[in-house]
Amino acid sequence: MPTLYGAPVSPFVRKTIVALAEKGIAYEHDPVLPAVAPAEFKRISKEISPLGRIPAYRDGDLTLADSSVIIAYLERIKPSPALYPSDTRDYARALWFEEYGDGGLAPIVGAKIFFQKIAGPAFFKQPTDETVVNKAINEELPPLFDYLEGQLGNGDWLVGRSFSVADIGIATQFAQASFAGVSPDAKRWPKLAAYVDRALARPSFADAVGKAKAMLGMK
Repeated sequence: MPTLYGAPVSPFVRKTIVALAEKGIAYEHDPVLPAVAPAEFKRISKEISPLGRIPAYRDGDLTLADSSVIIAYLERIKPSPALYPSDTRDYARALWFEEYGDGGLAPIVGAKIFFQKIAGPAFFKQPTDETVVNKAINEELPPLFDYLEGQLGNGDWLVGRSFSVADIGIATQFAQASFAGVSPDAKRWPKLAAYVDRALARPSFADAVGKAKAMLGMK
């Protein structure tokens, strides 16, 4: 049975957990967290994650690291249900939104909100820098939310009619923000707020978020 390495508090590990759940793939989970178990994490990094990041994934003699790579692999070994659109243009757009989450939302949500308010105080005994948090919430995130609001049409999901890797990549970052009490204002971003609620209500996300909250001691 394959093994997923990495704690569900990581938005990138959560991406992979959601993809595995959506595809119905059974796996073992080693929820290693670098800050809590540095020795184990160092061992795992040396063996299967050369860049020292989570998630990592082992399937037999194959080892993979990086959530996008792992999800792409899962799609090839179990094509149904599909997490990537079949239409070429929609496929490209889905990849773009995944990157928008990984490279656009994550640096702000992760480093400037979640780390400052949750991870820093809990795992590193670092006080929250409210100036950094407030700037992220009030100045840096709104333009990104504006873009997503404009991209959401009348359907339920970002690309086409089906839930896809685009939605996984975006919604996992909103889950991360929610741990710190941050969510899109429904009056300012009504489509985005409804979209986030819809995505996080899926059983795959609800379970993954529940695991993260349990690790963080949240209800």
